[in-house]
Amino acid sequence: MKTKITKLFGIKYPIILPGMSWISVPELVAAVCNAGGIGYLATGPLTPDMTRESIRKIRKLTNKPFGAGCTLLMPGARENAEVFIEEKVPVVNISLGRGDDIIKRVHAYGGKVISTVTTVKHALAAQAAGADALQVTGTEAAAHGSQIGTMVLVPAVIDAVKIPVVAIGGFADGRGLAAALALGAEGIGMGTRLSMTRESPVNMTTINKQLEAGIDDTMYSNRFDGLWCRVLNTPTARKSIRKGMSLPRAVLVGPRIAREMKLPLIKLMIGMLARGPKTMIQLAHMATAFDKIKAATEGDLKYGVHLTGQVQGLINDIPTVKEVIDRTIKEAIAIQKNMGAMLK
Repeated sequence: MKTKITKLFGIKYPIILPGMSWISVPELVAAVCNAGGIGYLATGPLTPDMTRESIRKIRKLTNKPFGAGCTLLMPGARENAEVFIEEKVPVVNISLGRGDDIIKRVHAYGGKVISTVTTVKHALAAQAAGADALQVTGTEAAAHGSQIGTMVLVPAVIDAVKIPVVAIGGFADGRGLAAALALGAEGIGMGTRLSMTRESPVNMTTINKQLEAGIDDTMYSNRFDGLWCRVLNTPTARKSIRKGMSLPRAVLVGPRIAREMKLPLIKLMIGMLARGPKTMIQLAHMATAFDKIKAATEGDLKYGVHLTGQVQGLINDIPTVKEVIDRTIKEAIAIQKNMGAMLK
């Protein structure tokens, strides 16, 4: 299957594993790359040294193109981006911030940049900054999607920009891939689907809970980590959203986050203060959510909150990554042939 995204990234299939903290680890990233797609290493919880080690591990596990992502809002993100550039990561995914300088430096060594956006305005800004492609995330997606559905958001962005678009939010099989291509997208991201595979580091307790859940068993709120975010509907998630942000808790959690990220606490706090009141409050939200997201990935749903997409309700098995990708492509091709016959 050939699209502008497969050509741009040098991959076989237009299927992407987004960078999901504690999930998009080297083993899962490499599995996706070896199966013909492309995976992005999630570096939100990683120090620069850990990021470098992870990039080198990916290169030991695959000789295919791979990516790495950084959320520019987060402390330490630009330090990780420096590692991407030093290690010449083939594809860099940036989100939640302007990355003009990063884009120029990635292009200097021949790398590609894909920016994650949730609005037409941000899509245009990313294109103007020099991004090679866009990752457009609709409301159906896990974590930080738009408030607009994928079926509306993706064509709206495609109409506004001239660079390739990858659609994310609501994709788990060949039907979704065929639909996205029909909308004009050049590929899809499958975060929830690929996180529920044999190679995924997500604990089976959490995966089994997702398998039991339906398409309506998620919650979408800006009271969990400060951004509009979709999570698995559990008693803990409901309680976390009901309580909203706790500034005292953010202060208590801050030192632990600083330790995990190997950042001096004073640097973390100064970085938060320097970004202004609005961003400081946003980061405080994230601080309260940080350890809950990690705990859920490890299988603790009594304390943790798991990020998941509505598409969980379409998933009923735990195959290998290769099985997911192969059958997605096979199904999409069959659907396109049937549609072609219908439209004659």
